[in-house]
Amino acid sequence: MKHIVVLISGNGSNLQAIIDACQQQRINGTISAVFSNKAGAYGLERASEANIPAHALSPADYDGREAFDRELMRQIDAYAPDLVVLAGYMRILSPAFVAHYTGRLINIHPSLLPKYPGLYTHRQVLENGDEEHGTSVHFVTDELDGGPVILQASVPVFDGDDEEIITARVQHQEHAIYPLVVSWFVDGRLEMRANQAWLDGKALPARGYAAD
Repeated sequence: MKHIVVLISGNGSNLQAIIDACQQQRINGTISAVFSNKAGAYGLERASEANIPAHALSPADYDGREAFDRELMRQIDAYAPDLVVLAGYMRILSPAFVAHYTGRLINIHPSLLPKYPGLYTHRQVLENGDEEHGTSVHFVTDELDGGPVILQASVPVFDGDDEEIITARVQHQEHAIYPLVVSWFVDGRLEMRANQAWLDGKALPARGYAAD
């Protein structure tokens, strides 16, 4: 059984989707621990309700990002994770953290990367009048939201949509594709080689498996 550690900062809806998939045996693995940089994150309650160890570390208690990440790595490594999943974790990771978990660190981002890395993606889509939006699961590298894409899901943007509506539409897709990617990894089907995502021994295109 593969061990998964999940990092969150807020509500934890993607965490819940992965918890559910593990419980339903759609993921052949177990979430060993959940960590948050915010003690009040609702995702910690989700973890506790599922009997998963839940930890909060406050960045204010550490002398900078590197010191915080060193302690976070130390605590994560106590669970010997095969995969570290970022699920709404709203901190930029230090290069040392990324290097330590390279090839076993994934993130989900609410845009069709490489479009709109960073924050406020839904707002940018609406302001620019885009007709399509979506979400991307990718391996994490030192480039912000720039690691190789594994899988994307797109959604339409309609006249009259606001940020709340489009957020819900995107999250519905996130809750479907993120557990799927986690299952690929824990089943040994997915890996990162030479800064490219590979599935079932085949290199994926730049926009991931869903590009076709």
